[in-house]
Amino acid sequence: MDLLIAKLKKLEKQNYRAYQQIKGQYNFGDFDLYVDHIQSDPFASASRFRAFRSWSLTGLEWLKDQSSAYQIAARDFIARRFDEFAKQEPTVSIALHGQTVLDSTAVLFTDNGIELRFRVNLPAEGRQILAKKATNILTFHLPKFIRRATIERELDLDALRHHCEVIEDQHALRQQLTQHNLVAFVANGSILPRLAGNCDLPMKDAVPFVAPSSLTVTLDTPNRGAVSGLGIPHGITLIVGGGYHGKSTLLSAVERAIYDHIPGDGRDYIVTHAESMKIRAEDGRCVHHLNLSNYINHLPMAKATDDFSTQDASGSTSQAAWLQESIEAGAKTILIDEDTSATNFMIRDERMQALVAKGNEPITPLVDRIGQLRDELGISTIMVMGGSGDYLDVADTVIQMHDYQAIDVTEKAQLVIAQHPTTRVNESEAPLSLIGPRALSRVALMNLLSEGKFRVSAKGKTSLRFGKEFTDLGALEQLESSDEVNSIGWLCFQLAQLPGWCSDPVSELMAALDNEKWHANMPQQGDLAKPRVLDVMAALNRMRKAQFKPASSAS
Repeated sequence: MDLLIAKLKKLEKQNYRAYQQIKGQYNFGDFDLYVDHIQSDPFASASRFRAFRSWSLTGLEWLKDQSSAYQIAARDFIARRFDEFAKQEPTVSIALHGQTVLDSTAVLFTDNGIELRFRVNLPAEGRQILAKKATNILTFHLPKFIRRATIERELDLDALRHHCEVIEDQHALRQQLTQHNLVAFVANGSILPRLAGNCDLPMKDAVPFVAPSSLTVTLDTPNRGAVSGLGIPHGITLIVGGGYHGKSTLLSAVERAIYDHIPGDGRDYIVTHAESMKIRAEDGRCVHHLNLSNYINHLPMAKATDDFSTQDASGSTSQAAWLQESIEAGAKTILIDEDTSATNFMIRDERMQALVAKGNEPITPLVDRIGQLRDELGISTIMVMGGSGDYLDVADTVIQMHDYQAIDVTEKAQLVIAQHPTTRVNESEAPLSLIGPRALSRVALMNLLSEGKFRVSAKGKTSLRFGKEFTDLGALEQLESSDEVNSIGWLCFQLAQLPGWCSDPVSELMAALDNEKWHANMPQQGDLAKPRVLDVMAALNRMRKAQFKPASSAS
């Protein structure tokens, strides 16, 4: 600490770049402080710091013996406490993730101790260093935040244990889905609505969720015990009902339940398979050498659809592309809301079939492929549908939302089918083709990096800067944090390091996201969170200058 104070004293009123002189390691007695990166000017992203404290000085050694899920939750809890302690000093910040708990790099547990990673916006007047203020922040306030966040006696242990147990329970619930033939679970008593469109807090006085008895299942958890609620089974599930009765609210809760939620969120006992992908229409996006022949064929001007590329996809083409890309990336459940879908991709009714002959319509609507996706590929679908009864013919489960409560109307739907048989013709003219992975050009990624001075950063959670390209990720509704986007960028950076083509990027990304490799291969910064392979591939597919080789297909 004395060394840091001595260095700072010499910097008073110097040009801001002189802060670079304090980079390095400093011993504070009971912890070590690392200054890894200094911001280039007062208006740049804040400087990166780390602090390491040995287990023997924390009283928290018992956390090392807990489950992986428990440790992820404990790390999240410590980051939240550090943030609370640091509120008195606005120049200090640590990455947080709202109502969700992610596998983040803000706090790490190593064999030897706890490492905190955070940012400090070093003070200045204009572009002159305020060394006395910096000394006060770094040697008086900051050590208090670090010590309080990493010592047992300063933490609310009951709150810590509860936080970790709730996350551990969610992890256990998610692990049980497959053995119970489920794709999602919504516990009774859950609060689904949010406070506002721009606020993820639970709505006050909302109606608690209650599952219909016919779809109620009971799962076990290590801490809360038996939990009962709605089990959404493998297959095709329709969520129907009148407007404003909670259809999209239920789907939104399910799509976000790929993540664990903090206690009191209302969704803290809702879980969904991690390999669930929400897709939608996305006009104007790019598509790279994708085989869309299962959904689109015989385009005008004889344009091929088994090797389709565009920089300006239509709504239907973009949604078909997203479906095929998700299958390629390993999705096991597809989530769809008709409100954000392309109508002509979803359905073509009997009247439109009579008006426009199949020979003049290149799109095979999803209603004619969705059963094949289930039966031949084992892919489930959960879909909000309020405008087309033709999906009833292929649905395994139909849930009606009425006054924000779920009703099992599967049997009633079968009666409706019998009383009102459809007259539309199935338009799937050919079997579902099994399509292999596309190869990815590493060279193209490296060119993007080198031309953009190797800059990789998130711009919120809706945009990724990768070299010279800014990729729009706004349609990826399941992305939770800019920290995931940062990680996506760095994983793409790793893909670019080797020459030639990556023949199977999905497998390579799965290996890179292995728990041990994930932390070892990422930069030493605190604003990274572990993403899904699905989301990394979705970002790569949206890079306009990415290059793929077309995939092979076999019926």
